[in-house]
Amino acid sequence: MQPWVHPSAIVDGGAELGPETRVWHFSHVMAGAVIGARCMLGQNCFVSARVKLGNGVRVQNNVSLYDGVELEDDVFCGPSVVFTNVKHPRAFVSRREEYSATKICRGATLGANSTVLAGITVGAYAMVGAGAVVTKDVAPFSLVVGVPAAPVGWVSHAGERLEFGVADVAVCARSGRSYRLVEGALTELLAEPR
Repeated sequence: MQPWVHPSAIVDGGAELGPETRVWHFSHVMAGAVIGARCMLGQNCFVSARVKLGNGVRVQNNVSLYDGVELEDDVFCGPSVVFTNVKHPRAFVSRREEYSATKICRGATLGANSTVLAGITVGAYAMVGAGAVVTKDVAPFSLVVGVPAAPVGWVSHAGERLEFGVADVAVCARSGRSYRLVEGALTELLAEPR
């Protein structure tokens, strides 16, 4: 199935949209942007020329993705998430050659109105709470909240909060997948082969 673009949206020639991707009202995708399959850009989104989105990415209303931002497969950006790409901006100093790479890894969630500063990596399946300001890298599966964002726990692939019991093992209530906390990092325990 071909991508679908609302008549009020602008997709510049040279932008790549994957199959089944939808671009909603008043959004703008610049030439050079690469958007994977089955993505959704909500109303009033902006995607700059040097931005890459994987497959299955959902970007809710009022999100601007600036040069240097990469969202891997299955990332969720809540409404009005803010990205930056320059660490020390000045209106009168050109910093186009200093854009920092910001990477949101596979399956991560950024809550509504959260802010991700330039040069940050948010690990796979991490969850950033609504309104949080991310000033440093976020570990995979970590749950961070607040200003500045700080870790308060761990979440599963399905986004469920994990509670650890015997031997630092937790089971996701939604999926049944098991996890172990080892030296401050979360590891999934793979099921035994049959």
